[in-house]
Amino acid sequence: MNLPNKLTLLRIFMIPFFVFFLLTDRWGDLSDYFALAIFILACLTDLADGKIARKYNLITNFGKFADPLADKLLVCSAMICLVAMGRLSCVVVIVIICREFIISGFRLVASDNGVVIAASYWGKFKTTFQMLMVIALCLPFYHPYFVLLQQVLVWIALILTIVSLVDYLWKNKAVLKEQS
Repeated sequence: MNLPNKLTLLRIFMIPFFVFFLLTDRWGDLSDYFALAIFILACLTDLADGKIARKYNLITNFGKFADPLADKLLVCSAMICLVAMGRLSCVVVIVIICREFIISGFRLVASDNGVVIAASYWGKFKTTFQMLMVIALCLPFYHPYFVLLQQVLVWIALILTIVSLVDYLWKNKAVLKEQS
């Protein structure tokens, strides 16, 4: 197993620890900071595994499958926790998770047709802003300007989620036509 795939597995392994600290009150705000540190480290493994895989041509089928799955597990776990904590609207999370299911299903159909669909820039922007949104919402800051920043990040992440879905479906509509 190569280094990028190990980093992807590490990211998945970090999720339960992130969730534990985020949902724990045992250490007060310090728990949020532990969770935040784990989340940021997990996000950095996402950045590192992609760069290493491309630079050293270590791209594998496992990595193509596991890397986006690890991202979805990390971000969706975080958002579900943030809903439970009252920091994020469940409507936002439902839209984001529905997008992920739609794209995953679409990729499965494309794969059955022998078509591999690469991630688009819109999808990468979406993931980046979802991660920034989670980071901001994990911080226990309640200053009005910071709350405004949190809401702006939520809206940007939500809009990019929808734009990336439309872009993905539009660019790959031929795959859907083949199934008709």
